[in-house]
Amino acid sequence: MNQFKNILMIILFTVQLFSIETNLKESDIPRLQNSPKAYFGEDIFQGNFKENQQFRYNPNYLINVGDVISLKMWGAYEFSSDLTVDKQGNIFVPKVGEVYLLGLSNHKLKSTLQSAIKRVYNSNVYIYADLKQYQPISVFVSGSVRKIGLYNGLSTDSILQFIDKAGGILRGQGSYRDIVIQRDNQLIKNIDLYQFLLNGKIEMFQFKNGDVIVVNPVRNFIEVGGDVNRPYIFELLSDVSTVQEVMRFIMPKPTANKLMLTTWENSQETTNEYSLNEASTVTLSRGNKLSFFSDYYVNNLEIKVEGEHRGSKKIMVKKGTTLYDILKNVKYTPLSNIKNVRIYRKSVAKTQKELIERMLKDLEARAFTSDSSTVEEANIRNKESEMVIKFVQRARKIEPLGQVVVNNEDNLDEIYLEEGDRIVIPKHSNIVVIQGEVNIPNALAYRARYSIEDYIRVCGGYGDRANKDKVLLLKANGEVFQHTDVGFFETPSLKVEAGDSILVLGKTDSKNILITSSVTQILYQIAVGAAVVLRAF
Repeated sequence: MNQFKNILMIILFTVQLFSIETNLKESDIPRLQNSPKAYFGEDIFQGNFKENQQFRYNPNYLINVGDVISLKMWGAYEFSSDLTVDKQGNIFVPKVGEVYLLGLSNHKLKSTLQSAIKRVYNSNVYIYADLKQYQPISVFVSGSVRKIGLYNGLSTDSILQFIDKAGGILRGQGSYRDIVIQRDNQLIKNIDLYQFLLNGKIEMFQFKNGDVIVVNPVRNFIEVGGDVNRPYIFELLSDVSTVQEVMRFIMPKPTANKLMLTTWENSQETTNEYSLNEASTVTLSRGNKLSFFSDYYVNNLEIKVEGEHRGSKKIMVKKGTTLYDILKNVKYTPLSNIKNVRIYRKSVAKTQKELIERMLKDLEARAFTSDSSTVEEANIRNKESEMVIKFVQRARKIEPLGQVVVNNEDNLDEIYLEEGDRIVIPKHSNIVVIQGEVNIPNALAYRARYSIEDYIRVCGGYGDRANKDKVLLLKANGEVFQHTDVGFFETPSLKVEAGDSILVLGKTDSKNILITSSVTQILYQIAVGAAVVLRAF
């Protein structure tokens, strides 16, 4: 009989699975699945729920066959044991007899047992009763989940655990807001996981053996970006909503005062701009793109002042403030190296990054378009191409500093600051750093009479891969000079000072002159822009 019942449940489950109605257009599905933007809530099903079982007290839990009751009696009669609810819904208490518990609410357990025991022991017998273990159950999970199937758990487990056991909700297909629980082919519960994601609230529910969880297809969605705290793809429960209704989900930043709404109709894209005050009248529908932004005129700038000084690390200044305006108000310490003040700028770092990226793409193109006249040469070219790819991957990870070089001849009152500028006041240093293709890269105490070649010699001399035509002297203020090993005729103007760095770049082992030239140029730009010596191959 039980086997027939299980087969019938599987048949009903299969019918339900193939009768799920989808509300997505075919054109919507690829746009959902391929969107680079994350879906709100998609990261919650990572296996964190499925490994846990919730043996928690639920006063409304209905006692079932197979549940284990922990009973303790003391006083005139002592007894302690774990009693299992039998198939007839009873437990057997010695000296008392059968006590029917099937379907009883958990919060009535103690009082029911106490009443049964008092029929035998009028007084001087005290009891403690607790539901120790729930009977395991099996629940079907179907719809837009990764692994449709039948999953074991406890009746007190949450819906999150069962969905997690099914591999989570399919990206771009399953709904987080339209999940239903069915029992005996009847809808008994609607679940909206946004309540859990936003407020941490999830309603406790007692599952029964054979219940079916159905994750319905996502119906309505909007893509949100711009000045918001939650730049995700969100679901809408209704076909039409207002911007005001969804703002509690997306949380625009305080600076946002405008919104742009992009709609698609008849394969045409239309974008309209609205004031944030119009949010209650602007309507949203499936596939719309919503972006928040600010059109306030920026009067103030946030500047960071780091390094050796006394004072705030972040300051707000008026637009038009110069580097001189900042430095004249900084509280210096005896160790402050005012002569070599540095300024780092995001826009400069971005430009440096773009320059390096262009050179890397040019290098990739040259590596894959080189001609070969023989099989042996083709094999050499293939190995060289692999080395170029690895070099490009490493070079792309380097982030330029974006330093604006300032020296004593510059008029600091004409260097206007930008948003996000970082001013660094270095500490006086008596160290010279030698790095790159030398035998023993090191940091040495400054020696007034030492030349570049002297410092390299103390570090064991040039390495086997050193490019003696690409030795750079990086001054403490960020200026870069190229040194060439010409024996006794070394340029006297390249004097090493305390706080400077010497960078010895490496050679590029390639028979392709164009690749050698590109790699050498990239190494130089990385050394100048990021103060890093990167090895080629």
